[in-house]
Amino acid sequence: MSLNMVIVLLLLLQLVGLVFSVSVDAYISRRHKRIFYLIALAIFALMIQNRVEFALSHTEPHVLIRTISVIIGYSLRPVILLLYFYIVDEQSTHLLARVLVGVNAFVYLTALVSPLSFYISDVNVFHRGPLGFTSHIISAFLLAALVVQTIRRYGKLGKMELFIPQFNAGLIVASVYMDTFHQNAQCPISYLTMAVITCSLFYYIWLHLQFVREHERDLQAEQRIRIMMTQIQPHFLFNTITAFTSLCRIDPIKAEDVATKFAGYLRRNLYSLNVEGCVPFRQELEHTQLYADIEMVRFDNVRVEYDIGDDDFELPPLTVQPMVENAISHGVRIRDKGIVRVVTYRAEDGHKIVVEDNGVGFEAQKLDSLSEEHVGLRNVRERIESMCGGTLVVESTADVGTKVTITIPLQGKRGQA
Repeated sequence: MSLNMVIVLLLLLQLVGLVFSVSVDAYISRRHKRIFYLIALAIFALMIQNRVEFALSHTEPHVLIRTISVIIGYSLRPVILLLYFYIVDEQSTHLLARVLVGVNAFVYLTALVSPLSFYISDVNVFHRGPLGFTSHIISAFLLAALVVQTIRRYGKLGKMELFIPQFNAGLIVASVYMDTFHQNAQCPISYLTMAVITCSLFYYIWLHLQFVREHERDLQAEQRIRIMMTQIQPHFLFNTITAFTSLCRIDPIKAEDVATKFAGYLRRNLYSLNVEGCVPFRQELEHTQLYADIEMVRFDNVRVEYDIGDDDFELPPLTVQPMVENAISHGVRIRDKGIVRVVTYRAEDGHKIVVEDNGVGFEAQKLDSLSEEHVGLRNVRERIESMCGGTLVVESTADVGTKVTITIPLQGKRGQA
């Protein structure tokens, strides 16, 4: 088997590997998969064109057939780049890119009637015309625009993540240079076609990583919605409205105060849906106080006390309020004098938030096996660990009470957590 045949087989294996990887990729939409299939088909057609062009250039002159072959080759290259535009940004029509692809095809179609772009001489020699570099220029513009759009589309990227788009662009530029000035007359596949196949595989891998990241962001958004819904339980809504209705008759001023706090509580829960990062502790404390004030109206036997010694730090939204809610709903509400204390202070290992109560308690070691009763604790712990590298520790004794200690790393130590 010749070396050229080995090269062709390796390129075909890369193309088949690309198609197979795309077909089984669960993170790519059906539309993106169809576009990748079209890209693979266009690349395969380009390989066939290269092989036909190679054969025609080494036989008796077939001017018309070879002219059509060259037109197809120069027309396909910008088309492949255009298809990638629809993967990076599927919402845009990419009108300018489409116009440029059409102009490129038209320029090379003129070879059928004039030597404006190129012509094949009677002795079977390729000659480039005045517009012979149209495909190179348009492809270079589309390639640069694609790299820029890719970086904009996927936001801030690290140096390593930027390497693949930049490497692909550099490899394609180098292959065009080699085809133009150092063409291998013995190889049936051009350097550019080889580069396009390899870059397509690399680019797919890079895009796959971005699709996975977007999928994770969607999951986090869904988690925020689920967390919010756990904080707005139907019984809390109904009971608060019932309490408000009763107060309207006996204490309108207090009813107005409860309604205002309830509106603020709901507004802050909705606000948390759009927050991807951490929020100031003071903001979380205000939200907690709104919730606690409403509950203390409903339950005369419940008191929530605060000892705030440290409030200059950030933490995930809906962190303290769910702890207080658990303490009231599952701990102190049945006590004659139920007390929940929220304490913050700064320690050597970070900012401490302690929520403790004198409620019924539970066996803390069974926290992971509990279902809806303590789902808030598990949600908060997972978000603290993933968003800021913090910890949540539960200490609880049956019939004595529960103590939840949250540690938020100091800013300088957060990366070490």
